[in-house]
Amino acid sequence: DMPIISEQGLVGKVIAVGSGRTLKNGKVIPLTVKPGERIVFGKYSGSEIKVDDKEYVFLNEDDILAIVT
Repeated sequence: DMPIISEQGLVGKVIAVGSGRTLKNGKVIPLTVKPGERIVFGKYSGSEIKVDDKEYVFLNEDDILAIVT
């Protein structure tokens, strides 16, 4: 369900997020993206996996180009 919207990006729906980014000093910075949001991400970003015939892409928040509202 991730159609190509341009040669540079794909659209996907956020299924889950982690607790945030941990800095070297141990402080955790919360993520800005939330489950349920639609995002645009780079065509070659993240790691793709397939579970029960569904494809998922694991991304770092830095790989997200935009949140679609």
